[in-house]
Parts: sequence; structure tokens; C-alpha cells
Amino acid sequence: MKHVPGSLHGDHAAEVRVPTRRALAKAQTRTKVIAAARRLFSESGYEGATIRDIAAEAGMSTGAVFANFTDKADLFREIMLTDMQNLADAMREAAVKGRTVDDAILRAFGAGYAFYKSQLPLARAAFSISWSPDQGGEIRSLPPVQALYDIISEQLALGVERGELSQEAEIKLRTQMLFDAYLANYPEAIFQGWGLEALQAKSRDQIRVILAGARRG
Repeated sequence: MKHVPGSLHGDHAAEVRVPTRRALAKAQTRTKVIAAARRLFSESGYEGATIRDIAAEAGMSTGAVFANFTDKADLFREIMLTDMQNLADAMREAAVKGRTVDDAILRAFGAGYAFYKSQLPLARAAFSISWSPDQGGEIRSLPPVQALYDIISEQLALGVERGELSQEAEIKLRTQMLFDAYLANYPEAIFQGWGLEALQAKSRDQIRVILAGARRG
């Protein structure tokens, strides 16, 4: 039988790593802990959910939680990282459907607010942690957070390419201003009960004002 390069015969046999029962059990435990923590953080916020509560919600001991996460902050960071990536994906998908630069950014904002609308205590906790002295800097520098900036920046650049905005649009500065405006609307949703329609209306005005000085002509 001829040797076939790249085949599974002889010294070139490919090694297929099969997860051990222990590894599978650990992964399942981690998944259960994250799901339980997400439910409690969404209902009670960061401060209101304890490791003991999370363990009970997951149907396991506190030792099982600590075997997978250093502390509550570590567990919440894991949830934030996943959520921020999903948030960025949702906002980017919405933005590409925009007909104009204003429409694209407004759609992105709307997707962001809709993402957190059903879990506002979790959003409040995320804001609190992201500006805490000990963890804030690290959280705000995570790649998914930068992705949110990039979505806005990319749409402004497209606006320049299409001739909607001038070449002197100061994209970096306006990206920061728009991102700050996006974040600034969350307190209305969290503390004042604003719905998506009200948030969109305010966002529309913010985008119009921030981009007013960048209009071509």
C-alpha cells in the first residue's frame, strides 16, 4: 500500500484529543455557574448576588464555584467579556443596514439598548464595575469595548467616503463623543424606566448635533 502524505497511517498519524470525563465535567460545571450568575446578576445586580446565592442557583457548592473562578469579580468579568462581544456583534450587524451615517449609528445604538433592556440590573452592574478604581481600567481596555469604538469610527469613515461628511470630520474626536453619548443614555433606562423609543429619540438628536459640524458643504 502506497504511503499517502497527510494520511492517518504510519508515523504521520493525526492525534485526536478526546476530552476526559473530568474535563467535560469541569466545563459543564463552569457553564452552569455562569448561567446561574447571569440570572442573579440580571435580577439583583452585582452587589445583590453572592457566591453562596450563585452556587445555590447552580445547584452546587461554593467550593465548586471557587474551583472555576477566583472570586465574584472574576466571574462577573467572564460574563461581561462574553456580553460585550455579543453586544459588539449585534451593534455591528445593525449598523451595516444603515442607509446613511446617521441611520447606521442610530441603528447601532438601538441594538445596544435592546441588548440590555431585559437585564438592566446587569447593565447597571457593568457600569459600576467598569468605572471602579481597581478593575475599571482593565475592563475598559478589553478588546470588545474597543470594538464598540471601531463600529462608530468605521461608520464615520464610510460617511466621509460617501461624501456625507467632510474630510475634516475629526473622526477620532466624534467617535469618542458619540460613544460617550451612547453610554450617557443608559441611566435614563436604568433609573428612569425609559423605553427603547425614548432612547432612540434622544439618540437621534445627539447624533444630529454631534455630526452637525462635520456635514459636507
